[in-house]
Amino acid sequence: MLKEVTEKLFNLHQLDYDTLLYRVFPRFLSEILRKYFRLEVEGSENIPKSGAVIIAPNHSGFSGFDVIVLNDVLIKEGRRIPRILTHHLWFLTRTTSVPAQKMGFIEATYENGIKYLKRKNMIVLFPEGENGNFKPSSKMYQLQEFKRGFVRMALQTNAWIVPTLIIGAEESSLNLKTLKFTRFLRGPILPLPLNVIPLPVKWKIKFLEPIKLPYKASSATDNELVHEISDDIQELMQKYLVEELKKR
Repeated sequence: MLKEVTEKLFNLHQLDYDTLLYRVFPRFLSEILRKYFRLEVEGSENIPKSGAVIIAPNHSGFSGFDVIVLNDVLIKEGRRIPRILTHHLWFLTRTTSVPAQKMGFIEATYENGIKYLKRKNMIVLFPEGENGNFKPSSKMYQLQEFKRGFVRMALQTNAWIVPTLIIGAEESSLNLKTLKFTRFLRGPILPLPLNVIPLPVKWKIKFLEPIKLPYKASSATDNELVHEISDDIQELMQKYLVEELKKR
């Protein structure tokens, strides 16, 4: 046992700084979080193994741990490396943008989503945006209005949409209220957290059946259709969220 630990430490010592910081450490943190939250994964067979895919989860808890854990699940259970569409604040300076890019984050723009989907990549896109993970805990598990860009992306690239539920994260990171700074910055909102260290609440990630939209790419400009599809997916996810919460 001592020999194995020594060998692992020696191997880590041989790795360069970037590999340690952006590959080894995130995997190590993911393993800790999986155990800490006693993570359960259901429906991983619903993750398409190839082609353009949009993973569309509810955004849970202000901490961002939902992104780390979900990314790890997609790599291990889905056998794919996702591109995660991330808030533009990460990309305001080189200090934050370089680490973000090395961790697989890309700025959450419509153009970036289309670019990676056309390359047959998997992307993770939170339809609620920051309104989801920064909402106060008084609105726990109440899905906020979906932004409809993910539907347009799916229509334009013929991508699968996989509605995904993350349950437990909102209970582990409690938020008192939402702070808005739209007068000073480009529309961001921030949380007012109750706890910094997440509570050890049991988590579950559930992948619902993938959706392939039966419409032509030109339908992406049909605002009424896009709005209807987005609302239908939000209602579907809210329904399953309620069902899962009853089981807890």
